[in-house]
Amino acid sequence: MTTAQAIKFESQDQGEETARADIYGLLATLLYAPPSQALLDTIASAPVQGDSGLELAWADVVAACKSAQQEAVREEYEQLFIGVGKPEVMLYGSYYLSGFLMEKPLAELRTDLMQLGLQRSDDVVESEDHLATLCEVMRYLIASDDVLHANLTTQKKFFSDHMQAWVVDCCNAIEASPNARFYKPVARLARQFFEVEMQAFDMSLD
Repeated sequence: MTTAQAIKFESQDQGEETARADIYGLLATLLYAPPSQALLDTIASAPVQGDSGLELAWADVVAACKSAQQEAVREEYEQLFIGVGKPEVMLYGSYYLSGFLMEKPLAELRTDLMQLGLQRSDDVVESEDHLATLCEVMRYLIASDDVLHANLTTQKKFFSDHMQAWVVDCCNAIEASPNARFYKPVARLARQFFEVEMQAFDMSLD
């Protein structure tokens, strides 16, 4: 299990599932590490359309990328998510669910990942409950050719068990930070997308 590579923008007639996987992949990339200038430039040239909350949030991310410089974004990322001592904003599920890192929610997540046949890659330093890793798992569950994994029931259960209870709080924390400039619209996009996912899962059959 690795973080997503650079997002690949599809044509406007792409399927809904491909679009979902692309958004999860992009969020995984932006939240795992500061983006490259090439990725910022790619997003800056992406098309925008529509007036839904999600589409407007995407337009804000595209606009932010048009003026974003890699070094400034890197400094912001480190200030928000790494810092000296405790990060300003935590990106780990265990922190939101239990108040501490490396707690029971992480152990439960690792059990579920093992059942899915997934494990952390040796080159991934963050624990599995990092929001970027969870987004990458969701991307995999949507895009996988494995029929046992790539189904709505598995996606819904994973999201419900390991993301739904805390991801909006995490996005709100990023948006509320006075130090978030580039990552403010990224967090807004993530929150809008997660809320759409929750609504869709709620309407789906168990």
